[in-house]
Parts: sequence; C-alpha cells; structure tokens
Amino acid sequence: MAALAPYACHPESTRGRRHPESPPQGRSDFQRDRDRIIHCSAFRRLEYKTQVFLNHEGDLFRTRLTHSIEVAQIARTLARNLGVHEDLIEAISLAHDLGHTPFGHAGQDELNACLREFVPDAGGFEHNLQSLRVVDELEERYAAFDGLNLCFETREGILKHCSRSHARQLGPVAARFLDGTQPSLEAQLTNLADEIAYNNHDIDDGLRSGLITVPQLLHLDIFAAHHDQVRRRYPDVESKRLVSEVIRAMINTLVQDLTRTTTDNIARLQPRSADEVRAGPPLAAFSDEMRAQADDLKQFLLKNLYRHYQVMRMTGKARRIVRELFQAFVADPRLLADEYRREDQIAQARAITDYIAGMTDRYAVREHRAIYRME
Repeated sequence: MAALAPYACHPESTRGRRHPESPPQGRSDFQRDRDRIIHCSAFRRLEYKTQVFLNHEGDLFRTRLTHSIEVAQIARTLARNLGVHEDLIEAISLAHDLGHTPFGHAGQDELNACLREFVPDAGGFEHNLQSLRVVDELEERYAAFDGLNLCFETREGILKHCSRSHARQLGPVAARFLDGTQPSLEAQLTNLADEIAYNNHDIDDGLRSGLITVPQLLHLDIFAAHHDQVRRRYPDVESKRLVSEVIRAMINTLVQDLTRTTTDNIARLQPRSADEVRAGPPLAAFSDEMRAQADDLKQFLLKNLYRHYQVMRMTGKARRIVRELFQAFVADPRLLADEYRREDQIAQARAITDYIAGMTDRYAVREHRAIYRME
C-alpha cells in the first residue's frame, strides 16, 4: 500500500472497537475488519438479494453481492489516488448493504411501512441502520461478543444515513447526524463510489433486460458523449461491446472527475488529520458539471427503469410478500423459531424485522409459500 496522506484514517490511531481485543497479528485492524465482513453469513446472503432485478430473473443481473464488490473496486481506486486507507474503504464498501432486505428497495420500503403501521414506537426501518445492527449485534461468530466488533471507522462509514431519533440512541458513531460534522474521507468516497457503481451497472442491466434502450440513453449528455467517442474509435464494434465500452468509459470519467475535484478541495482546505476532515465541510465531490450529468442519469433511471411497469409489477409482488410475512409473524409469533420470540411488543417487532431483513429473495418466497399454504 502506498504511503497514507495525513488526512487518512490510520489503523494504529483507530478509535477502537466496542469490545476490547488483542491487536491482530500480521495484518492491520482495518484488514481484520475487511476479513471479518467477507467471512460473515450476512455477506454471503447478499448473493441472493435483489439489486434491481429479482435473482431468479437471470444469471447475469447484478445482486447485492456483485454490487458491493463493484463498489469496493471503484472505492479502492479512489483510495489509492487520494492517499487514504484502501483496506478501510474496502471494508466499508463490502459491508454497506449487509442490512438490506430481500427484493431491493421495495422490500425495504414495505418493511418500514409495516413497522410504522403496526408498531409505531419501533421507529421504522432504515437499511443503513440495519447494516450497522448486523455488524454490531446480529452476527454470531465469536465467543466473546455478539456481532463482528468492527473498528469505529468502519462502523462510521457503514452508517451512511440515520434519522436524528436513532442517532441519539447510537452514541458517538452517529454523532455527525446531530452536530452536522462529516464522516472520514474514506466514508465520503465510498458513498460516491456506491453511486457510480449502481448508476452504471443499472444501465447495463436495464439494457440487458430490454426495459431501456440505447436511443433513449442518447438523450443524456453523459451517455451520448461517451457513445460518440467509442463509435469514433471503434466504428464497426458490435452493440454488446459498444455498451460495455461506453459504461467503462463513463465509470472512468466519473472516477477521474471525483478524484480531481476532491484533490482540489483537499488542497484548498488542507486537512491535517482524519479528525480535521470530520470537522470541515464535505471533501469528496464531483464537479458541478459532472454532478448535474450524474443527477440527470439518476432521474432517467428512476423514470424509465425503476418505475417501468414490468419492474413495478415485480416490486408490487415483493411488497406483498414482505407485508404478509410481517403480518403473519405479528399475528402469531409461534410461526417464528424460538430465537426470534420476545415478550415485549417492540422487541418482538424488532426480532421480526431482523428475521425478514436477513432473508434472501428466494428464502422469503419459500417462507411466504409455506405459511400461506398452511391456511
């Protein structure tokens, strides 16, 4: 690994873990975090959790697992370019979706709606908060503690969004949602690497599915410019390779723009430590022009892919499965394994939420089928 910049997070200066442990041998604390994430069961389940298209709809569509790996690849490039810690940024990338529900955002939205409707005092569902809950409490691998006992810096990066009410309960790891400070630069970069990854692979999957087309995309400046460049360089290229080259070029342009703009921000503000990064304004950013183009792309995908009637049919079915599972478990907790049964109503709702959020798409379908065939 290249020498770290002074504003990077340094593993020897970590703010520590929730439970004391001996220092790792032959690797840094951030490497230990990355390794624990890769070996945990929640990470393996990402293979069968929806990104946009249900897992069974095709072998080549992205899943939460492949998405997380693509985020990590982009984020590591940014880390190396900017002198921040590659192992930390990889750990955050690989863990950021561990708390995501089955069926993508449809499952998340419905689980939140169910909690707010049936158990208002439970506080709703936030998938980033659930990701932190997975690594702090739900994983059961170690004799000395629940969860993975990750470093503060990794946990800080995982918690990308958080309501103020939840932040008050979480303590220092969520303090920035109350006092307006920033996370580490590694966390900021991972957030934008996530955006680069999902925008571009959703184009690829959308085209592969036939729900969006190249002529539609050519109305977007960011796609049209790179499409023209590839066409000039490879005038006879077949359509599949053309799309791959365009997406590859778009990712490179976004990464280079993010690197340049962030470098300029660092030069202007000159943070001398990770704590100075946290105390200042955001450092990781696209240029204004690139931000506008990326936002146009997001709006295009929202209108033409995520709200396409075929995707909406799938999300409607997914939401129904999540709702009916939640309703069944609330009505009769005896349908749950003993480990998920609680005496207190709020604790029971949280246990049901943990169970459903941890399901893969196909497991949720099997559970739904098993319960409603019993009737």
